[in-house]
Amino acid sequence: MNMQRSALALILSLLPAAAAAAELPVIVKIPRLTVEASEKIAQAAIAACRAQGIQIGVTVVDRSGDPMVFMRDTLAPRVSIEISRQKAYTAVNFNAPLSSLEDRFTKPFSVGKVDGLVFSAGGVPIEAAGNIVGAVGVSGAATGEQDEACAKAGLDAVRMDLEMAGP
Repeated sequence: MNMQRSALALILSLLPAAAAAAELPVIVKIPRLTVEASEKIAQAAIAACRAQGIQIGVTVVDRSGDPMVFMRDTLAPRVSIEISRQKAYTAVNFNAPLSSLEDRFTKPFSVGKVDGLVFSAGGVPIEAAGNIVGAVGVSGAATGEQDEACAKAGLDAVRMDLEMAGP
């Protein structure tokens, strides 16, 4: 009898959670960055750096950190390919401009030592209607600040579209 009461008590305790779960949607709509917007961001970032005589590599990633677009200007160093990808990947995963994280992960064995993460300026998350939809990473300038300025110029090319994006 005690066992039956315990089982009944357990079932009754789970009912509110089951009712709440029943109200949850069975699918989730996730905003996505288009390849066309990604291209526009990359082209604008390259143009901004070119105007300063700087050759860069730029990568735009989706919300999962997977590359959507990569472009390398004619004379940009080959290493800018991987560094720009890692900057974009890090920015989307931490949802913060990398310039705000540079000093945050400098201790040994911190998250900053994980392969594939780069904590130097030049990566900026991309948000639309309050949702993170990707990030842009730039590499090749003399300083991270220059990289970041070009990444932000890329975002400026689609800023109005991002602000107008609805749920």
